[in-house]
Amino acid sequence: MTRLRSVIGDIGPVVVAVSGGVDSMTLAVVAQEVLQDDARMLHARSPAVPAEASERVRRYTQRLGWRLRVVDAGELADPSYIANPHNRCFYCKTNLYATMAGLFDCVLVSGTNTDDLGDYRPGLEAAARHGVRHPFVEAGMDKAAVRAVARELALTDLAELPASPCLSSRVETGIPIDPDVLVAIDRAERFVRRELGPQTVRCRVRDEAIVIELDQQCLAAMGGSTAGQLQREVGRLLAAAGVAHPVTFAGYRMGSAFLRPADESLLGPHP
Repeated sequence: MTRLRSVIGDIGPVVVAVSGGVDSMTLAVVAQEVLQDDARMLHARSPAVPAEASERVRRYTQRLGWRLRVVDAGELADPSYIANPHNRCFYCKTNLYATMAGLFDCVLVSGTNTDDLGDYRPGLEAAARHGVRHPFVEAGMDKAAVRAVARELALTDLAELPASPCLSSRVETGIPIDPDVLVAIDRAERFVRRELGPQTVRCRVRDEAIVIELDQQCLAAMGGSTAGQLQREVGRLLAAAGVAHPVTFAGYRMGSAFLRPADESLLGPHP
């Protein structure tokens, strides 16, 4: 924590990209503690952002008095993003950071941690192009360390918060992103959480099926009648958004909707 506070203090006035997840939320709390009025927050509200994440940002803003700006970063008006290529995140973050840079004359910071550096994350290239800094990385902190900071700060609702990437990550690579489908995915996942209380749930939209991925314990405990009820309701929600596929179940696999191009050289971060 001491190292993180020092890094943030050295950076000076910042605007934090707050998604509503544990990383960015914890960073925002510490940034406000260290910099006070020199810490501002920006939340991009979008159909790609789970409703619960936006609500979490709103609650913290009311509770802690964040200097928050809520914007539409415009990614859903970007044809390159809508096409849903393997580097979709590059276009998402490019729109986000360009919006932030146009609104604030200070350093842009993100909640990226050292664990993120080992994944394929084209959004990091967008961050580099806009001079975004990553205080957790500079402080040498991984995801476990971020959660430890949240616990130390008594942010109990954040400390054990499951990862929840943007809703576009549920749509298989190459299937165009449709805002109505993203809203339906969010509703479907919230319905499954209410009914089953799983540790993890993802509603994946694939070419020929809608796949509800669950943690293995939840999947094993689910009875046939419950499965049928979930299939009917999830199918109804997605059909209303134009996706009339059969609904199936599978074990959760991180990033399973991401399809690698046949030519691995195309995995570079550049568009």
